[in-house]
Amino acid sequence: MPFPKELCVAGLAAALACAALPAPATAAEWQRPDSPFTLGEAYPDVPATCETAGYWIEHGPDIDARVSFAVRGPLVATEWDGALAYLVMCPEVGVQIMCVTYSREGREVGDMALFAGGYMRVDERRIMLDPCLASPDDGER
Repeated sequence: MPFPKELCVAGLAAALACAALPAPATAAEWQRPDSPFTLGEAYPDVPATCETAGYWIEHGPDIDARVSFAVRGPLVATEWDGALAYLVMCPEVGVQIMCVTYSREGREVGDMALFAGGYMRVDERRIMLDPCLASPDDGER
């Protein structure tokens, strides 16, 4: 699995122990109309893609408030630990996004999906969405 197994098991505690990250973006950058971020728990209007996730991870918010992030792309890993499902999107060579949710709902590697959830930057190339909603990507949103 592209995300370390310890991160999946330890979740938030492991993510908070990660190394220092680059300086946060200004509000103007992450609150643009084409941004995959939004304050609160709503779905952002424009999801990121595997191709644009590299830009957005560098321009994400660093604030003490709930921020949601949305992304669409192919699943590269799906894991179930008996209580939570860990769905990972985008190739390992770029920025990967892990959705922590309650069910795989039959999703398999290669399926296109849309994730939206609570944004947390884990390290230079990984984003965790927890809690997260995952749905099949019909390209309509």
